[in-house]
Amino acid sequence: MARLENLLGAQALALSDRLWAARGGGPIVGSASERAALVTLLAHPDRSVSWLGGVLGLTSSGVTRLVERLVAAGWVTRTAGSDARRRQLSLTAAGRDRGQAMLDARRAAMTDALGGLSARDRAELERLLEVIVGRLAETRLPALQVCRLCDRAACGSGGSECPLQHTVASDDTNG
Repeated sequence: MARLENLLGAQALALSDRLWAARGGGPIVGSASERAALVTLLAHPDRSVSWLGGVLGLTSSGVTRLVERLVAAGWVTRTAGSDARRRQLSLTAAGRDRGQAMLDARRAAMTDALGGLSARDRAELERLLEVIVGRLAETRLPALQVCRLCDRAACGSGGSECPLQHTVASDDTNG
């Protein structure tokens, strides 16, 4: 392994640890899947249980248990979908607030991690990360998995576009 790959791996692990520790106000949500579900549903409201399971990489029983926990916490509601077998998920006001709090905590953790960089270094790192992130997924579902904790508004700020454009809403809005 080259030094660059080793440094990138160490950085990825340290940032992951910081993200996991980020509280987002109030108590920490119990699992990474719960956090990802809230942020994902904030960006993609009114999706089916099976769609959420695909984005989070969960089995049918796993996503069912996750949804039960989110409903019990008062963060998500389930309604009838397009047919009797499908259930649509919507965030409650508390769920939207919690999802936004998770994004705020993520932003603070990342801002702290990048605090020592100059404006020039930040611009160069952003350029390089666009290339790296843009190669992480070639189709919609893997791209959504990569971006399950992303702040969609931040990614498109300043006239920029998501390097994984296939995460942007398409015709499968009820999926």
